[in-house]
Amino acid sequence: MQLQAGQPPTKPEIIIFGPPSVFRLYAKQFSEKFRILKHWESSIPLKEFLSIQAQHIQAAICHAGFKVDSDILRFLPSLRLLLTTSAGLNHINLDDCRRSGVLVANSPTIFSVDVADLAVGLLMDVMRKISAANRFVKSGNWAVKGGEYPLGTKLGGKRVGIVGLGSIGLEIAKRLEAFECKISYLSRQKKSSVPYHFYNNVVELASHSNILIICCALNEQTHHLINKEVLLALGKEGFIVNIARGAIIDEKELVHCLQQGIIAGAGLDVFENEPNVPKELLELDNVVLSPHFAVFTEESFRDLFELLVGNLEAFFSNKPLITPVPNGCICFCSIAIHPHHHLTPNLLP
Repeated sequence: MQLQAGQPPTKPEIIIFGPPSVFRLYAKQFSEKFRILKHWESSIPLKEFLSIQAQHIQAAICHAGFKVDSDILRFLPSLRLLLTTSAGLNHINLDDCRRSGVLVANSPTIFSVDVADLAVGLLMDVMRKISAANRFVKSGNWAVKGGEYPLGTKLGGKRVGIVGLGSIGLEIAKRLEAFECKISYLSRQKKSSVPYHFYNNVVELASHSNILIICCALNEQTHHLINKEVLLALGKEGFIVNIARGAIIDEKELVHCLQQGIIAGAGLDVFENEPNVPKELLELDNVVLSPHFAVFTEESFRDLFELLVGNLEAFFSNKPLITPVPNGCICFCSIAIHPHHHLTPNLLP
């Protein structure tokens, strides 16, 4: 239909699943550029809503807590683009998308700096007992017990094993080099562009490390990659940090190893069954916990909004996407391994 003179152009229509936190923060700006279907405002079930309202929709946005597979795609026959606010892709069945002719775009590096910052923050916190010391002071125990507080552990010069040397892992390594840490890594292939020692076996990496930092994607190969054998190899003076996905670590074994002193401590931003955290972890002073918020900075969310809009505008203008996921890609940081996870909807970008 031809537009009348002076009539504003029709805004493209999209559907947003969730909604992701970035939409709640930038709802006005999104609405200025697109007409938005908001299924969460409807009282009818999602699939019925899609059948009635979304048959013509060509583009959608989801977050890492919203599963997209054939069971959803069959209600979106016109869909041609799926954007996820996450770097990880384990919530999207890429084979189903490919069969349905749906392009997928993610946010592969936009969060790398902020996630790396938090990883190092969690590591310093658990090693130097910062959060535990804070509780010690606020509880009044300092006044009662004086200087009787357990010693922490020095970060400088430690041997750090990074599981998954993608964009986040590289940012973490760069930060830890400033502490004169000795970096090793596990990845799908050896990277000729970095000077760090390469391992293709996670147990060997753990046995040669004082610290393990988990940065890889969650998929069938990495589910419970960090198991009892790995934790035993890390040892009683070893620390582990996870800013990737909770199910990469066998959480029951982790709890046991922390309780029994098999490893020294852990810094965890992610958990197997979020938002449910094992109560045993809540009781341990050698554990620092955060609510899956590594990407939660104002700067990251602004950049994410701009990336989502850029991808949508490219799609509706028949231009190349900014961050397309290649066909057949199952993760942005896959690794080799040695012989599902639910995310909190209101703590997702």
